[in-house]
Amino acid sequence: MVKVKICGLKSISTVKYAVRCGVDYIGFVFFEKSPRFVDIYSARKLTDLVPAEIKTVGLFVNASRRHIEKVSKEARLDYLQLHGQETPEQVGKLKDLLGIPIIKSIGIAEKSDLEQVKEFEDTCDQLLIDTKASTSMKLPGGNGIVFDWGLVSDFHFECPWLLAGGLTSKNVIKAIRISGANQVDVSSGIEKKFGVKDPKKMSEFIEVVKNDGKSRK
Repeated sequence: MVKVKICGLKSISTVKYAVRCGVDYIGFVFFEKSPRFVDIYSARKLTDLVPAEIKTVGLFVNASRRHIEKVSKEARLDYLQLHGQETPEQVGKLKDLLGIPIIKSIGIAEKSDLEQVKEFEDTCDQLLIDTKASTSMKLPGGNGIVFDWGLVSDFHFECPWLLAGGLTSKNVIKAIRISGANQVDVSSGIEKKFGVKDPKKMSEFIEVVKNDGKSRK
């Protein structure tokens, strides 16, 4: 069964709905420039709504170690997702300090970008393979842009990974079949406007992914 991560939730109603729909991971964005940003106080109220079998993920972009430590403890996060220019050395030190599993985002635009995978596989617990952000984009991810899934179709990952980048209920099954992903991450593809989640799109996305997983058993 393919797992689903929904990123950028920031309201009680959407978190409760995602839980009812059967999501596997719920991501909270702690990057202030994002329209999906939540503060520590709000995040703590939201993570309290998430049952133990669903993992909570905190997304950070080039944040200080002190800030990540404070947020992860107060918001009680299960995973950290690093979406900036963090180095393998920085990731390793952070993991040793906090003892929390880490997901590192890697932007892909061409085959050579996959060289970064080898740099992080020994340090990270999971990788997030996303569309590489251009210099004109304000956000490092969640921009609703698809990359060529064929770039990872024959690539061997040594650690678990999630596919992201412009996924919707209409293209996610094709993306899974081409890329070979068994975990997917969605944000903009389930929004009615930038930063605002659409419950209908959320349920449709999860249903499509889960039903396809059942049909392939």
